[in-house]
Amino acid sequence: MTQDEKNMGILVQVASFSGYLVPFGSILGPLIVWLMKRDEFPFVESCGRNCLNFKISLFIYVSISAILMFVGIGFILLGLLAIADIVFTIIAIIKASEGKSYQYPLTINFIKPRAGSDVA
Repeated sequence: MTQDEKNMGILVQVASFSGYLVPFGSILGPLIVWLMKRDEFPFVESCGRNCLNFKISLFIYVSISAILMFVGIGFILLGLLAIADIVFTIIAIIKASEGKSYQYPLTINFIKPRAGSDVA
């Protein structure tokens, strides 16, 4: 694996932090990098797919937490989800720098590996 491939894997993960500045940036940032580089680098295909699955899952969890704010528990859940997002993304960045694709916990697999993909 080349350093460029690792750097692009890291960029996919780091791009997800754009969601703290831009609405839907946590999905759009990794999506843009993933779509541009997934055919060129198998590692980016894997990192991007894992990151996007997590961020889409997280969006669903945040939406449910927003509804639960009317009962009070949603505030606590939102705080826990924000902490989990930051911690898991930092772990994914570290793993990408090591050349390993991180499987995020609490993830629903919306985007499946493409047929013939050699990186799981």
